[in-house]
Amino acid sequence: MITHIEHIAIAVKDLKKAIKHYEDNFGFKCYKIEEVTDQKVRTAFFKIWETKIELLESIDPDGPVAKFIEKKGEGIHHIAFAVDNLKTTLAKMKESGIELIDKNPHLGAEDLMIAFLHPKSNNGVLIELCEGKNPPGSPLEWEEKV
Repeated sequence: MITHIEHIAIAVKDLKKAIKHYEDNFGFKCYKIEEVTDQKVRTAFFKIWETKIELLESIDPDGPVAKFIEKKGEGIHHIAFAVDNLKTTLAKMKESGIELIDKNPHLGAEDLMIAFLHPKSNNGVLIELCEGKNPPGSPLEWEEKV
């Protein structure tokens, strides 16, 4: 089901300042900056072996990352796990009683299909599930009910 940690996401107030911090102090190299409008974030990615660090900056003062920072401050926002088959994994999670934030996979950063699991079901941790590159066909093909 889960193949590896895809990324660890960190909510930040200032993306440029945070990128500089991670590059200057840890030797990481930002390889991509991307805006994900439906998630209301701008992201920056660093790769460390097979795992990535994703910095998240809100592009909307009412967006979920802005609300997270307002409530909890900057810091770890979520952990993302890669899965072989996101639709099947979501169905199994739902069947086992885990509360789904996203009942259907949708397109996220880096062309990954993603879905979030509610922190209430995961010891207070927001978990994102990710599946490979966007499969052939439109993301609308993923709109089946789980």
